[in-house]
Amino acid sequence: MANNDHLAEYLIAPDPGAARLTRAVPAVDHLGQSQEVRVIEERPLTIFLNKREIVTAMTIGDYPEYLALGFLRNQGMLAEDEEITGVDFDEELETVVVRTAVETDYEDKLARKTRTSGCAVGTVFGDMMEGLAGVKLPDAELRTSWLYALSDKINRTPSLYLTAGALHGTVLCQRDRPLVYMEDVGRHNAVDKAAGWMLSNNATAADKILYTTGRLTSEMVIKTAMMGIPVLASRSGFTAWGVEIANQVGLTLIGRMRGRRFQCLAGAERLVRDADPSLVPDEDKKHRRKGAYQG
Repeated sequence: MANNDHLAEYLIAPDPGAARLTRAVPAVDHLGQSQEVRVIEERPLTIFLNKREIVTAMTIGDYPEYLALGFLRNQGMLAEDEEITGVDFDEELETVVVRTAVETDYEDKLARKTRTSGCAVGTVFGDMMEGLAGVKLPDAELRTSWLYALSDKINRTPSLYLTAGALHGTVLCQRDRPLVYMEDVGRHNAVDKAAGWMLSNNATAADKILYTTGRLTSEMVIKTAMMGIPVLASRSGFTAWGVEIANQVGLTLIGRMRGRRFQCLAGAERLVRDADPSLVPDEDKKHRRKGAYQG
């Protein structure tokens, strides 16, 4: 049995037993035998900013307030010094209304959307790249011992993915400690929930690491940069535009983390190699640790 003592480190950990997030569905396997499997529930969540409807997202339905706040922050619709006067979730109407002290008109921004490569169809508004023009992330060091410790802890964390699959995860970390583990049908939703938690708790970003279970695409890099986090890591691979943007904003980009192996395609000068890779258990290319994702 896996040792899960590290779960005490989390401020928010996955809840694989949350009944509302999955549904039992009858199935027939390859031998023709009947069985029951648990599948992920998808729910629409409509996000309002003051009186304006912004977007309807398909989500698993947990932490709707964090998802709304994080989405609006990562889309550049909430400034860092924005005064938020209320965040109201209506479960029956499946809506979240975020209220601010000063109303802002986003009609032009709403008219200029770009679909992205994120699962469950991510959305980046047309001027988000313009918003990155002045972004320069802090020159934060990254110790390889932290990477190895985080990879091991996250891969051993019981998750909703192990119960029902069809999910991606994002873990907000500080040094070698995993803090907030969010899951959703789209990794962009999971990232937005982490961003919303940070905004709600006035959490600093300069000392954080963002771990994602999916591909390191331009959208993932942009969202991480918008959150002010200097390190983004994943077991999965990269896209060229994601690497280009990471270099532009000073983001350390780590991918293909498996056992003792990883690749750094941006910010390698910030790596502090304080761990001997030969002492870290390796993984076969086709091996996937229990609890790990592929994206």
